[in-house]
Amino acid sequence: MKAVAFTEFGGPEVLRVLDLPAPHAGPGQVRVRVKAAGVQPYDAAVRGGWEPPGLALTWPRVPGNEFAGVVDEGDLEPGTEVLGFTAVQAAAEYVVVPAGDVTPKPPEMPWEVAGGFTAGTQTASIALEALRLREGETLLVHGAAGAVGTAAVQLARLRGATVVGTASPANQDYLRQLGATPVVYLEGLKDRVAPLGIDVVLDGAGGVALDVSLELVKDRSRILTLVDHHRAAGLGVLVSKSGRSAARLAALAALYAKGDLRFPVRRAYSYTEAVAAHREIETGHGRGKIVLTFP
Repeated sequence: MKAVAFTEFGGPEVLRVLDLPAPHAGPGQVRVRVKAAGVQPYDAAVRGGWEPPGLALTWPRVPGNEFAGVVDEGDLEPGTEVLGFTAVQAAAEYVVVPAGDVTPKPPEMPWEVAGGFTAGTQTASIALEALRLREGETLLVHGAAGAVGTAAVQLARLRGATVVGTASPANQDYLRQLGATPVVYLEGLKDRVAPLGIDVVLDGAGGVALDVSLELVKDRSRILTLVDHHRAAGLGVLVSKSGRSAARLAALAALYAKGDLRFPVRRAYSYTEAVAAHREIETGHGRGKIVLTFP
């Protein structure tokens, strides 16, 4: 099979399209012919040398932890269209995962959306649960125009919360369309946000944004950072925990199918353009998901 892989740690330029042995499904597993796979900072970290806990990785290494495609072996009916999750290995023509780590793809969901849907939406859902967000509260989302932020804004609104989102000036109208009150970064952020009565914070930016959040919310168990993990314990704030499941993913996909959850794709690259896709994800800018597509 063709796979996006690397044989040494480094920047996006270490990625290559390699011919690797195709995996096969064992008991309790499915093999999926991948149609699209998401690209995210997690993948860049793996490429740079970080190893997800509990995995014994071998060389060459294939990044990618979310995907969509068609089952062709294993415990589900061949031809079943699915989306799912893994730790690595998704940026390839075939991926093998436990049958419990996929869920049927709604027919209303394009492949490009399905391939990048899992990580952002499940991360947002898990974070809002950890924060105990309730109806009537006001949630501040830092980095609200990103993939996780986009999902979090909408899921919080569905819970009956008011949402304030920080983003660049170019993304203010986008946040209004999602149902959030937009606020720009820059000097004076605390003064602009404090009058809005923030109860809960989901931090997708870190740094100054997290510092401001500490001044806005006294109960630090109502602040969760997705990026400043190294500071979280010392500050007493939460970090995102594991909790991805096929049931959670199915519920989120159903919201998309009903039109209650938008999930835009910024750009779909061919898998042969993986270097460019990783370069774009590392800019930290832009709105919507980046995905790789496979024929």
